[in-house]
Amino acid sequence: MDQKNQFLSAPTAARTFGFFVDGQWKDGAEHFERTSPGHGTAVTRTVRCTVDDLNAAVAAARRAFEDRRWAGLSGAARGSVLLRVAEILRRRRDEIAYWEALENGKPISQARGEIDHCIACFEVGAGAARMLHGDSFNSLGDDLFGMVLREPIGVVGLITPWNFPFLILCERVPFILASGCTMVVKPSEVTAATTLLLAEVLAEAGLPSGVYNVVTGSGRTIGQALSEHLDVDMLSFTGSTAVGRSCVHAAADSNFKKLGLELGGKNPIIVFADSDLEDAADGAAFGISFNTGQCCVSSSRLIVERSVAVEFEKLLVEKMKKIRVGDPLDERTQVGAITTEAQNATILDYIEKGKAAGAKLLTGGEVIDLGRGQYIAPTLFSGVSRDMAIARDEIFGPVLCSMHFDTVEEAIQLANDTVYGLAASVWTKNIDKALTVSRRVRAGRFWVNTIMAGGPEMPLGGFKQSGWGREAGIYGVEEYTQVKSVHVEIGKRTHWIA
Repeated sequence: MDQKNQFLSAPTAARTFGFFVDGQWKDGAEHFERTSPGHGTAVTRTVRCTVDDLNAAVAAARRAFEDRRWAGLSGAARGSVLLRVAEILRRRRDEIAYWEALENGKPISQARGEIDHCIACFEVGAGAARMLHGDSFNSLGDDLFGMVLREPIGVVGLITPWNFPFLILCERVPFILASGCTMVVKPSEVTAATTLLLAEVLAEAGLPSGVYNVVTGSGRTIGQALSEHLDVDMLSFTGSTAVGRSCVHAAADSNFKKLGLELGGKNPIIVFADSDLEDAADGAAFGISFNTGQCCVSSSRLIVERSVAVEFEKLLVEKMKKIRVGDPLDERTQVGAITTEAQNATILDYIEKGKAAGAKLLTGGEVIDLGRGQYIAPTLFSGVSRDMAIARDEIFGPVLCSMHFDTVEEAIQLANDTVYGLAASVWTKNIDKALTVSRRVRAGRFWVNTIMAGGPEMPLGGFKQSGWGREAGIYGVEEYTQVKSVHVEIGKRTHWIA
C-alpha cells in the first residue's frame, strides 16, 4: 500500500499521544479519548495535563528564552531551522492531513491543501527571520545617536481552536520562532494530535529543546492557567469573542501580558448586479460551506443587490445543492462532518430560530444521515432582517443569510452593522464600487471578486470585536517583539554638576 492510500481509512484503534515539555515526551494519569466526528469511532487518546504540567512547560520555555539558545542565534540560523521544518512537513504531508481530517471531520483533500499552506508559512517565516530589523535616528545632533531595537517579547502562550488545528498553529508558530521567542502551546482538547506531531517535526528539524512545548487538556483548566500565568509574556488566542474577553480579564488580573486575539466573525459577502453572478454564486457557496462553515472568516451574511436577488439566490441554491457532503476520508468529499456534538446542536438550533423568525429556507436546513458521524446540509435563508439572530450571531456552521440592498451606501451600512470586523468580500466589475466598499467596510481582511484567497505574506486579524493584533508575514513577526530605544552619547558628555 502506498503512503497516500495508507491514510484513507479510519484506524482500528485509538492512537495514544503524550505531551511535550523541554524536548521530552511525557505521560499523565488521565486521558481524553477523541471520537472522529465523521466516523463515530475513537481515533486518539491525549493526556489531560495538570496545572503542574503547565508550570513545568512554562519554566522550560523561560529557561530556553533566558539562556538565549534560540533568541541568541542569527536570523539566518533560525530561518534555516524553519526551512528544514517545511521540508519535513512536505514529506509527512499525507500523514498530518490524515490525523487532521480524523479529529476535525474536514475533507482529506482540504486538509492536504491546508498542510501545503502551512509549509508556505514556514518558508515565509524563514525569510522574515532574516529581514527583521530595527531603525536608527541620525537626527539627534552631533553628540547623540539613536537606535531602535526589536527584541523578542519572551515566552508566548499559544491557545489554538478546533476548527483549523494545524493551519492556525502554523500561521503563528513560524513567526513566533522567527522573532526569537519560545512558547507553550495549548491546543483544543478535541483536536490535539497535529499540534503534537509538529513537536516531532520541530525536534527533527533541530529546534532546541524547551523552545516549543505542548500541554494538552481542557480550556477551563489549562487554557485559563496559561492565560493567567505570571511568567508568560504574551498570549495569542484564537477562538470565540466570549473566551477572548476572558483572556483580556486574565491578562489584566495577572501581569498585563500582551495579547494577540483572533476572534469571531459575521462576515459579509456583497454582490452587486454588475458582477459575474455565476462567479459570485460559486464564491458564496464556497465561502459558507468551506470547513462546514466552521471558519472565522466564513462569509455568512449575503448582501445582494435587490434587482438581481431572486436570480442570484436561484443560482446559489443550484450551486449549494451540488456540494458533495460525505466521509472526510473520501477524496471526492467537499464538505465533511461537524466537529463536535455541541456545535452540531448549536447549528441546528439556529436553523430552527431562523424558521421561527420568519426567514425563508431556500435549501438545506436538515441533517444528512450517512449512518455514522454528524453532517448538516449547506443552508440558505432568504428574507432575513438584520434583527434576526441568524443575521447577528456567529453560527459557526454552513448557514448563509441573504439580505437585499438598493444603493452602495445601504450595502456598506448593512456590511458594517455587526459587532465583528474580521473579513468581507465584494463582487463587482466596477472598480469605483470595489475600492469604495473595500475602504469603508470595517474588516481586517477584504477580498474583491474572490474569497478566502491569499498567502502567509499578508497580515491576518480583525477590527472591532474580532480581535487585536496581526498574524503572519513580517507583521506577524513584529507582533511578537517589543521596541527598545537606545541612546548613545558621542564624545564627552557635558557634566550636570560643575
